[in-house]
Amino acid sequence: MRPITPVLLCGGVGSRLWPVSRKGRPKQYLNLMGDQSMLQQTLARLEGLQQTQPIVVCNDEHRFLVAEQLRQLGVKRATIILEPEGKNTAPAIALAAHAATLTEQESLLLVLPADHFIGQPEDLKEAVRTAVEVATNDKLVTFGLIPSRPETGYGYIKRGDSISERAAVLERFVEKPDFETAKGYVASGDYVWNSGMFMFSASTYLKALTSSQPEMAKACSDAMGAAERDLDFVRPNADMFAKSPADSIDYAVMEHTTEGAVISLDCDWSDIGAWSALWETGLKDASGNVTEGDVVLDNTVNSYVRSQSRLVTTSGVKDLVVVETADAVMVADRHSVQDVKHIVTRLQSENRAEAQTHHQVFRPWGSYELLVSGDGFQVKRIVVKPGGRLSLQKHQHRAEHWVVVRGTAEVVNGDETMILTEDQSTYIPIGAKHRLSNPTQDPLELIEVQSGSYLGEDDIVRFEDIYGRSRD
Repeated sequence: MRPITPVLLCGGVGSRLWPVSRKGRPKQYLNLMGDQSMLQQTLARLEGLQQTQPIVVCNDEHRFLVAEQLRQLGVKRATIILEPEGKNTAPAIALAAHAATLTEQESLLLVLPADHFIGQPEDLKEAVRTAVEVATNDKLVTFGLIPSRPETGYGYIKRGDSISERAAVLERFVEKPDFETAKGYVASGDYVWNSGMFMFSASTYLKALTSSQPEMAKACSDAMGAAERDLDFVRPNADMFAKSPADSIDYAVMEHTTEGAVISLDCDWSDIGAWSALWETGLKDASGNVTEGDVVLDNTVNSYVRSQSRLVTTSGVKDLVVVETADAVMVADRHSVQDVKHIVTRLQSENRAEAQTHHQVFRPWGSYELLVSGDGFQVKRIVVKPGGRLSLQKHQHRAEHWVVVRGTAEVVNGDETMILTEDQSTYIPIGAKHRLSNPTQDPLELIEVQSGSYLGEDDIVRFEDIYGRSRD
């Protein structure tokens, strides 16, 4: 079988899954179901297929999240492309296709959203094997999901003449229908849900893109031609990429090609677009409830209840979604969870931090968690992974007091370098150059007390950084 190159698209915020999914850590990087993130599950379910190292397209803010999650899977040589700005799927795939032509020219690109659930991965792999046979003949292949019900929230694809048992000519894409039209589509047997998954060679896609969207094709080609490498990351030229129109692969390419094919599959799929999807795919108790975390239910029916930091209880309710995080609680009717995005929009308009970040924020060296804050002070719990090193930096408006509670810290404080162990501390005055490192093979945990007139994360002046950061 011709090898495949997984191309993982990591755009999107997943605002309907707030308060767990936020701009700083969207749903594709979260462990919503099981011990792996959705990004990790997307790659893991391809095990057994002949494949090359993956290509991941993400934004700059999430680059270290992607690198760390790939490292946890044992993926060592992935190509991580940092999209300068979100322009939908067609340009993102073009960037990946250009990257692929420089590495594995004989492979086929398997384009996958990084935030979908697939309950039967073996059926997906069988569909991929069929797609390899079809795409080898210079076809642009998409995957269509056999509908289990009339659905107005998905786009549809109409299948044309049969190519094989699973494959057919792609006749046309159809927008999200009303309910009666959806019923007709399902009854006819000629329509499948649009999954957002594709397969083709890099050259076939770029040729089709040049034919249908020459301006987009040129902008992406120029941007990758002038791309820079930054540690493990590929940075397309932002000014050149800005000239590309924004459009989906469906509109930009697939609706114009005469070489389209669709592979049908039935793999227990969900795009996990809202909390109701996690209720639908989750393991239910005798009363139809799905729970995660420290939850106690009484006289509760057909509900989804999730706790991340404390005990959550319900009594005498039904058809609810209750989601708790360290800094927010969301309660909604299970049938109206699509409207959670309205809450996010309001929080954004009020410039609320809860719309953007969690109390726990991940960095390439580890993480920090806000424990308490008040007028002129805040307290954080900092965890530095083995070998992790914060930047050499100073602050203009705050002083810091560090207390080691677990592990060993190497501290630069002004002109002094010291080793601190458990129960030892140091004080960092305003304006002092300082750095925190973990020189051991065990995690380092400390409490940081900040005090000053301004405590924002942008009060950092960096002098050195092993991760190539200038600000974040």
